[in-house]
Amino acid sequence: MKKILAIVMAMTMGLGLVACGGGNDTSGSTAEAPAGDAAETGDVADAETPEAPAAENTASGEAQYTVGICQLVEHDALDAATKGFMDALNEELGEGTVEFEMQNAQNDPNTCSTIINGFVSGGVDLILANATPALQAAQAGTNEIPILGTSVTEYGVALGIDGFDGTVGGNISGTSDLAPLDEQAKMLQELFPDAKNVGLIFCTAEANSQYQVDEVQKTLEGLGYTCKQYGFSDSNDLTSVVTTATSESDVIYVPTDNTAANNAELIDNVCRPAKVPVVAGEEGICAGCGVATLSISYYDLGVATGKMAAKVLTGEANISEMPIEYAPQFTKKYTPAICEELGIEIPADYEAIAE
Repeated sequence: MKKILAIVMAMTMGLGLVACGGGNDTSGSTAEAPAGDAAETGDVADAETPEAPAAENTASGEAQYTVGICQLVEHDALDAATKGFMDALNEELGEGTVEFEMQNAQNDPNTCSTIINGFVSGGVDLILANATPALQAAQAGTNEIPILGTSVTEYGVALGIDGFDGTVGGNISGTSDLAPLDEQAKMLQELFPDAKNVGLIFCTAEANSQYQVDEVQKTLEGLGYTCKQYGFSDSNDLTSVVTTATSESDVIYVPTDNTAANNAELIDNVCRPAKVPVVAGEEGICAGCGVATLSISYYDLGVATGKMAAKVLTGEANISEMPIEYAPQFTKKYTPAICEELGIEIPADYEAIAE
């Protein structure tokens, strides 16, 4: 019996050793597999030589990027800039290479800050700030993630830079929608040479709007017009401010202003019945309430911004050294229906805004 018991115990121990040995072999095989995969895909080399944080390698070797887009509000100009940006980035880097996280702040600067903070905590590779409040929120939210602005009129004013020389520096660059303000003023003179009083309507919450009306006022006063500024804080007091302005003005000027663009119908509902024409800073506002504008293509502006983004993401350009880019051309445009109703004759070199 003792011999039999010894044999059984020996066999049991042998089986246990076989089982343990098999387990060790399996785990060793599993541990080696990722190393082999990494060698095949290049991940080991990446670990030794880190790439730019914007890039993430996939099995196919394509770089994938996440771009956060903070757009202040929905209206034609900003929508066109965003579309141009996305189209250009997809064309430059390849369809599907970029994942876009699109957020709209519904014209609330505080919401812009919330959106930007979400992008920062999520670790996006680049931020597009569409409009001045979005850019200001992005500036406050991060000094590391690259930021490109668009639909921003004057970066020095928007970001509080004294003696702005055209390059922001740090992690910010972008494109400007600034049209030649002196040419807009001269266009007003071309259309309304007999007018005497010009009302300048703008949103006081937008620093770039204040800048525009100040510059236009200088030119108009040099041309012999009497100008008065009419500022509104938001859409709640817009109608009352416009009503006062139309009662005291022969012509109204509205700069490139996001709140005005989002409420162009309110302006039109006051100015058109009063027979007071509006000259606008950009096409979207003009289509809603104006007779004429000297405007840019916001889609093309977005395309230019998208091409800048591609260079930043791929490391081709250093964002701190990229100067602000401006629209290459400007077009005189008019709104046929409003001009016809007000009896305004438009020169032949103006292009009709499509209805």
